[in-house]
Amino acid sequence: MTEKPVAELSFEEAMAALETVVGQLERGEVALEQSIALYERGALLKAHCAGKLKDAEAKVELIRAAEGRAIGTTPVEGM
Repeated sequence: MTEKPVAELSFEEAMAALETVVGQLERGEVALEQSIALYERGALLKAHCAGKLKDAEAKVELIRAAEGRAIGTTPVEGM
């Protein structure tokens, strides 16, 4: 089965794929070359998810600004 290109994945699809990659790497049941390829795909998936979250955050800020509500967000890590 051919994997769908990362850029075409929804956030949910990318997160599920990332969880699969992490699980495979944690189990250590793959050869070194495959581990490297999985790690590279995982990095792409992580970046894709981060971009999707950033886009969603920007949309929420626009909605809040349009409603006259305070804008600005605090990342979860900053709580």
